[in-house]
Amino acid sequence: MDENAVRSADPVLELRDVRMHFGGVVALKGVSASIPRGIIQSVIGPNGAGKTTLLNCVSGLLTPSSGGVVFQGEPVQGKPPHEIARRGMSRTFQHVALFPRMSVRENVMVGRHARTRAGFWASGFRLPFMRTEEARIRSDAEAWLDFVGLGAERDLPAGALPLGKQKILEIARALATDPVLILLDEPAGGLNTRETEELGELLKRIQQKGVTVVLVEHDMNLVMDISDRVLVLHFGQVLACGSPAEIKDNPDVIQAYLGEDWANGGGGPHGRSSDSEKEEMSC
Repeated sequence: MDENAVRSADPVLELRDVRMHFGGVVALKGVSASIPRGIIQSVIGPNGAGKTTLLNCVSGLLTPSSGGVVFQGEPVQGKPPHEIARRGMSRTFQHVALFPRMSVRENVMVGRHARTRAGFWASGFRLPFMRTEEARIRSDAEAWLDFVGLGAERDLPAGALPLGKQKILEIARALATDPVLILLDEPAGGLNTRETEELGELLKRIQQKGVTVVLVEHDMNLVMDISDRVLVLHFGQVLACGSPAEIKDNPDVIQAYLGEDWANGGGGPHGRSSDSEKEEMSC
């Protein structure tokens, strides 16, 4: 990814009246948005607002009941996740999904294999170019681990890492696919204050590499600190969209989600609290 890339008004992702029904339950009621390249776009809202469902529709885990998802100028709704990933989209999930017995390095190499050219026969017979490619994958994985700050842990089993580092490892694995767009689903969930601040610094460095970040998150201090734009979902609909300052002062958002205490600087239920308080929060 070009580290000198700049933000562009050209959208990397467009959502066109995306609707998602599960039988009689309507999870998304016509979500539309245009996300420019190179920004950090946060998606916030109460539990059950449709945030994860939206990410699932974008990344191909779900096919929208109606509406369109356009990624890099091409419709992708209904396409399988692996095909969308090859086009330059990657994501993480709310719950850690690593290979715990594999090393930290090997977990990142799994992500990098999405960009390999070798097929079944080349891999099975260990053809010369495959050995060369495997060495490059290993080198690339180590470079991403250095980038996210996990270089010293590269030989440890992934399951031996604390939760905060496991979440960073998942981001490293997603980056190893060389994405244009990365979708992160509550990466700060379960992290303490220091870990959350380090996560914010990492996401800014990812943005500086030209990668567009779409972040679903409940930690409002993190959201307000790093976001260029914030999209608010409420009951499956767009309640508001704007800069962090605009969202913080929006009376509808305050009433539906943030609360008066947070808006007045008191932290509230969705602000960054002490570590003991965060452990009791339901995100």
